[in-house]
Amino acid sequence: MRILLLGGTTEAMALLAALASVPHVTPILSLAGRTRAPDLPPTAYRLGGFGGVDGLRAYLRAEAIDRVIDATHPFAEQMTRNAVAACEGAGIPLARFTRPPWSAQPGDIWQRVATMPDAARALGTTPRRVFLTIGRLQVAAFEAAPQHAYLLRIIDPPDPLPALPHLRLLPARGPFTEAADRDLMQRERIEVLVSKNSGGAATYGKIAAARSLGVPVIMVAAPPDPSLRQFHDLASVLDWLHRPAP
Repeated sequence: MRILLLGGTTEAMALLAALASVPHVTPILSLAGRTRAPDLPPTAYRLGGFGGVDGLRAYLRAEAIDRVIDATHPFAEQMTRNAVAACEGAGIPLARFTRPPWSAQPGDIWQRVATMPDAARALGTTPRRVFLTIGRLQVAAFEAAPQHAYLLRIIDPPDPLPALPHLRLLPARGPFTEAADRDLMQRERIEVLVSKNSGGAATYGKIAAARSLGVPVIMVAAPPDPSLRQFHDLASVLDWLHRPAP
């Protein structure tokens, strides 16, 4: 069985490691190539986009892919839509392997918003010290609120840099602990945290730290997944791979 694993997440790497011990399975990990130094596996992989739905469908046929597992980031909305369309066109089973979103706990001060522009508006007009943990692709949304002092934690810097007069970059790669994020937020006198609700343990430290410090969180909801099979644990997705194709 040849499996295309759309990756870039800890879930994808965990599944890739699990598949290494499954006989008669050949996984191919696909990475978008958006980070400058991605973690590359010892198994087969590819870097870069496919060229939209048509390009992905052509790849699936050329490589004789039997099944596709979308284990991309919960906010990789375009890639998921492309995978759904390409697999439907090629008649290939597709499943989504993703982490469940975080849920608010007692003590959390969350303001939930649907989009990044909504998050920028939710900061208000009074200047605040803002900790941005949203990746680099949508930072420009905060150009609508240039009065705030932003600390942007990022793996690679956005290109181009957004027109924000009070922006500082903090290059870092997770995972991040609660203790380290609490120290960071205290040292930087953070007044509000802006986060994607991406779930998982690797970046949950900032959420727990905000709770302990009483720092409000503007939480951006993940885009809704298209209706497709969705799994949150390794056992379930491995079981799906062993079932006959519908």
